[in-house]
Amino acid sequence: MRFDAAVLRSYEDPFAIEEVTLRAGPADGEVLVEIAGCGMCRTDLAVRRSAGRSPLPAVLGHEGAGVVVRTGGPDTGLDVGDHVVLSFDSCGHCRNCAGAAPAYCDSFARLNLFGGRAESPPPLTDTAGEALAPRWFGQSSFAEYALVPARNAVRVDPALPVALLGPLGCGFLTGAGAVLNDFGIRPGDTLVVIGAGAVGLASVMAAAAAGAVTVAVDRHPARLALAERFGAVPLDAAQAGLPDRVHRLTDGGAQYALDTTGSPQLINDALRALRPTGRLGLVARLHTALPLEPGTLDRGRGLSHICEGSSVPGLLIPRLTGLWQAGLFPFDELIRTYALADINEAERDCDEGRVVKPVLIPEARNR
Repeated sequence: MRFDAAVLRSYEDPFAIEEVTLRAGPADGEVLVEIAGCGMCRTDLAVRRSAGRSPLPAVLGHEGAGVVVRTGGPDTGLDVGDHVVLSFDSCGHCRNCAGAAPAYCDSFARLNLFGGRAESPPPLTDTAGEALAPRWFGQSSFAEYALVPARNAVRVDPALPVALLGPLGCGFLTGAGAVLNDFGIRPGDTLVVIGAGAVGLASVMAAAAAGAVTVAVDRHPARLALAERFGAVPLDAAQAGLPDRVHRLTDGGAQYALDTTGSPQLINDALRALRPTGRLGLVARLHTALPLEPGTLDRGRGLSHICEGSSVPGLLIPRLTGLWQAGLFPFDELIRTYALADINEAERDCDEGRVVKPVLIPEARNR
């Protein structure tokens, strides 16, 4: 089967739209999905800075959504015609997967980031017959089609705008999951969100839906305006005295903080903004050592990394679509769509902060 995909051939070059070949249909436990839209995530773009750990050439993309067009075996739990959101890959049998914590799968890094599932022959090749890297996050959905493990695919209501749903599988899942799963935010709780990008704004929306008092911190006025529209009190990160300002707004300090920036200074500020026994969650990958200032972990304050919002996608994604249908999680207001052929423009706009969440739409063609 041949179709178009965005291929990244080197860490420095732009994406190129190429014809690729899927050499086999879905095996047992897999489904073939026609992609209606795929979000672009910072993790896709971080491949350029992976120091060779993420293999190339590759078809990236891990926030896909679309329609099942073929199933493999009788036990996928999905049918042709089902609308699905694709999420991260997991093994399904390690201790954490068995304990309903697939985001902490023992094989998460290998399956999603640094090698994928071992497959022979490789499922995707280019026009010269050369193998492309194993499926990125189990999907490689910067393409017209994606072959995915059925456990990665979550059935959704066909009345929903499927082309826009892909970011619910990672970026929006991460922000909302941190608030709803890790923090268990309840009405009246206090939260400070550092960084009002896609993940941060998803956490702001989820916290507002849960009835929390939220403070959003960013350097960009447009992002702060969005956070305020979604129910947060905006604070300019460039102004001095961030912890004291948060203390005043939250009656002595926030119970929870979520950092999406990876900035050591802002992480220390977030810890100082917490009340005693408060908790800070980190979702961004740290690229340097994290120096903690004296006193930041005093009085029971805690610090931990949160992966994929500690989510079970099959549970959280329907919850988020339900909140959207109720007008409480307006994630679609963060999205700008681009044709798949315009992927390099989408990357530039993302890098330069002109868009919160790009979603790439494959163009229809005769297949």
